[in-house]
Amino acid sequence: MAVGGLNRGVGGSDRRPWTFYALSALFITYILFLYGPMAVIYVLSFQGENGGVTFPMTGFSLVWFSDILKPGQMANIPDSFARSMALAVVVSLLSTVIAVAAGLAFRRRFPGSALVFYLAVASLVMPSLLVGFGIGLGFQMLGLKPSLFTSALGAQLTWTLPFGLFAMFAVVNRFNRAWEEAATDLGATSWQRLRYVTLPILAPGIIGVAMGALTLSYDEYARTTLTVGPKNTLPLEIYALISSATSPTLFAIGTLTTTLSFLIIGTTLILVMRMQRRRLAATMKAG
Repeated sequence: MAVGGLNRGVGGSDRRPWTFYALSALFITYILFLYGPMAVIYVLSFQGENGGVTFPMTGFSLVWFSDILKPGQMANIPDSFARSMALAVVVSLLSTVIAVAAGLAFRRRFPGSALVFYLAVASLVMPSLLVGFGIGLGFQMLGLKPSLFTSALGAQLTWTLPFGLFAMFAVVNRFNRAWEEAATDLGATSWQRLRYVTLPILAPGIIGVAMGALTLSYDEYARTTLTVGPKNTLPLEIYALISSATSPTLFAIGTLTTTLSFLIIGTTLILVMRMQRRRLAATMKAG
């Protein structure tokens, strides 16, 4: 009896509550809702030559990918993609440098630090179109022409910097100052301490900030539409194509850009993992 009761007790403890299944169903629904439309786009990008933008498929072909490079409506896609990547790289570099500097500066309280912080992240609570409109209007009042690396760059920094600050503050708050104190005791200068101790330890977080800013800048539309000037970025070019004509070529563009994004994310994860392994190996060797 005791053994049977014990077995029933153990069996009863192994049963999951109904909330587990309810939350699992909710999570699966969320995943389907999030990735289902993306999967449809990826499949339809391989539509047959005589197919359209809906099912059923009329075959399998890569013709829509080759159309991206052909003269015609899609002729501006490669150029707009290059502009988006160039702008995203500059935004990523500036966001990372400023976020790292701010994260290190905010480790110590200073007069007005709270006001500076809230001013830095205030743009997140403003509608994106209004931010872009304000920057574009400001350039017009000053007699300046909006362009990719002036007004558009500033508009996108109002979007990427707050997220970079949030991420960097979280990383810096977990930083153990004892490492810096040990380097100082060993005679390291401020620059040596920053270069050989602080930045290597913060490197995974810094890479995360850079990749986050790159992604946010790459697909930004609302803040860019009124500040980019005469040359479109890729999101603006795709929107213009959608409003004029629709074909599986647009799906092919989505497939290529998503593949590129996953490659960047995968490369970043591998880099971060290698850095963490090296740091762990160095710590074990020093111990």
